[in-house]
Amino acid sequence: MFDNQHVVIAGMNLQIDSGEFLAVLGPSGSGKSTLLRMIARLAEPDSGTIRTEPNGDRFQTAYVFQDAHLLPWRNVLDNAALPLELMGKSRIERNEKARRALEQVGLLAALDRYPAQLSGGMRMRVSLARALVTEPRLLLLDEPFAALDEITRFHLDVQLRELWQRRGMTVIFVTHSVSEAAFLANRAVVMGRSGGAIKLDRILELPSIRNNELRSDPRLGQEMRLLLGAIEE
Repeated sequence: MFDNQHVVIAGMNLQIDSGEFLAVLGPSGSGKSTLLRMIARLAEPDSGTIRTEPNGDRFQTAYVFQDAHLLPWRNVLDNAALPLELMGKSRIERNEKARRALEQVGLLAALDRYPAQLSGGMRMRVSLARALVTEPRLLLLDEPFAALDEITRFHLDVQLRELWQRRGMTVIFVTHSVSEAAFLANRAVVMGRSGGAIKLDRILELPSIRNNELRSDPRLGQEMRLLLGAIEE
């Protein structure tokens, strides 16, 4: 992939199994977001292939950006239902599914509110519900919690991990945060400073059930040190 003749990713070979929660880390400019955009078909590689199985239905993949990108003139329910509206689903069906997705992220009490009436964490939860409403097999997240305060991030980390376990979808999560990657993922990949080289590909040796008590667990600290060491090399 090139940007003004600059090689962003070259020669990467990465296989992600169905149902994995993969965190992608690396310094700025390493190609993390470019990789995610290519997987989502928002950008095309100059060479090589990206293959997803099963292939075809574009609504099998959902993308959550760093900014919630909610429509200010639509309430929470209508924002969450937007993908289904674009798919041509009836109002009854899309509202029912949107309510279910919003319930999963703890926002049933806010259906009639508008984005300007929501906190940053609530807006991001609406964005997450909007991504989940199509029941995607693959969920892509590009630093979705980066602009939030630490307490809100901790809460959303736990919520996202629980959603992944309930739904069994594949999740690829791009982040600059070593602690967030170690807490959330069952596998982490560290990319090099340029060219898309993979410096570390590690299965994290942590319990499957993650809660805030784990944040003070030495095992989490050990995984964080390994990830940080690969980033700093």
